[in-house]
Amino acid sequence: MEVVYRGRFSPRIFLYNLAMADFRDLGRTLLFFGALVILIGALLYFGVKLPVRLGKLPGDIVHRGEHSTFYFPIVTCLLLSAALSFLFWLFSHFRR
Repeated sequence: MEVVYRGRFSPRIFLYNLAMADFRDLGRTLLFFGALVILIGALLYFGVKLPVRLGKLPGDIVHRGEHSTFYFPIVTCLLLSAALSFLFWLFSHFRR
């Protein structure tokens, strides 16, 4: 059984438009991750000038022994988790 296409619909044009939509989505994803990398880089570069240093917040656990040091930045982890959760919520809210 052979399918005959008449009118404006052409499988070749449909596949071309489908491929272009995939490239558009790939471009958006790359732009998003590029902006995220720039934001992280700026935070690391300008982080020493901030009044609050991540990793040295009150509540971070530091135990210095005679031959070792144990460091667990629990407050920094909680703060980063809250900030990332808010950013992902904001991103999903505006994507709808």
